[in-house]
Amino acid sequence: MNARRLTWLPLLTLAFLLPTLATAQDKFAAIAPQMQAFVDKGEISGIVTLVATKDRVLHLAAVGTTNVATGRKMQTDDLFWIASMSKPITAVAVAMLVDDGKLKFDDPVEKYLPEFAHLMVVESQGRGAPAAPATPAAAPQPAARPITLRDVLTHTSGLGELSKRDPHLTLAETGKLTAQLPLRFQPGTRWQYSTTGIDIMGRVVEVVSGLPYDAFLQKRLFDPLGMKNTTFWPTEEQAKRLAKSYILNAQTKKLEETTISYMYNTVATDRGRPPLGGAGLYSTAEDVVKVYQMMLNHGEFNGHRILQPATVAEMTRKQTGDLKARAGMPWGIGFCVVEDPKAMEANVMLTPNSFGHGGAFGTNSWADPGKGVIYILMLQRDRMGNPDNSPMHQAFQTAAAAALP
Repeated sequence: MNARRLTWLPLLTLAFLLPTLATAQDKFAAIAPQMQAFVDKGEISGIVTLVATKDRVLHLAAVGTTNVATGRKMQTDDLFWIASMSKPITAVAVAMLVDDGKLKFDDPVEKYLPEFAHLMVVESQGRGAPAAPATPAAAPQPAARPITLRDVLTHTSGLGELSKRDPHLTLAETGKLTAQLPLRFQPGTRWQYSTTGIDIMGRVVEVVSGLPYDAFLQKRLFDPLGMKNTTFWPTEEQAKRLAKSYILNAQTKKLEETTISYMYNTVATDRGRPPLGGAGLYSTAEDVVKVYQMMLNHGEFNGHRILQPATVAEMTRKQTGDLKARAGMPWGIGFCVVEDPKAMEANVMLTPNSFGHGGAFGTNSWADPGKGVIYILMLQRDRMGNPDNSPMHQAFQTAAAAALP
């Protein structure tokens, strides 16, 4: 009889715990139906959502499809072009070299890339305007000072965009061509987003570390964090799990497959394309969250010291002073920082000093140190307005925040 009681004891314990486990799982049950509603309305093909703390994933779900034509169901380990969510990763790479003592955030770019010496400035007419032509009214002027790594990583350098280019330029060639463009304003006087500027930071990493940029990331970040599905060039096998990119046809109200213009319309697997740190990475929700868990753990992840705590603090504090960036969101080093959560609908559930970054096709990644929570959203749709404030982003974070203590 005693032996029989001992045999049943684990089963009774499990039966007692099951309701508790189910309740924990059901806390986030409202997220998937809300995301499915966007799929059902034809606004997106599919979406992956993830909520985590600094040491565990609380919620991970997928709805919809990766491919409208084939109807393949979206899986939680599917890959997405994360676009500008690549920028914080590039900033982390630079920061690791700061911790190594090999460079400083306030070093001039020309110290490592001499072609950036003696830059000229042609003032543009607004934050989003291209550089003005070299007319007598807008004649080129010498830069008042060299641009620094900090300037570039906070988008206050004046660097513009290298838009018309061969898709297979190396990072070294990209740097030399970019250095020939005039700055859009004097360094440090304005805030204006520059994806090409962050690409140049990848070249700085190559010069300082002696490794190709992608190899440096693999060795120093992706491998230690266990990011097995983050890459500039998905393999043929990974490409089978790659979410297709879509645009909503304004006339037909149907999703149509589109190419990624930032990748210069090359295929995802094209290894001739350089490792573009500004917006070139593909990844999964489960990989991206590890970067933010490392940041919330003050630079450490599963026993691996990636960054020093002081460096994490420096990267995630406001760096842009009174310069106007985005609504309620100044810039840290590589990360956007939420200063006023009420200034944007998608941020109202965040506490001040939350940090993260969005991507052009709707991906989003945000960490809230005040609540100890990370939100990751993965979808692929072009031209949807401000991707940081998309209806999907708002609905996801609102539902997730409501489920938290």
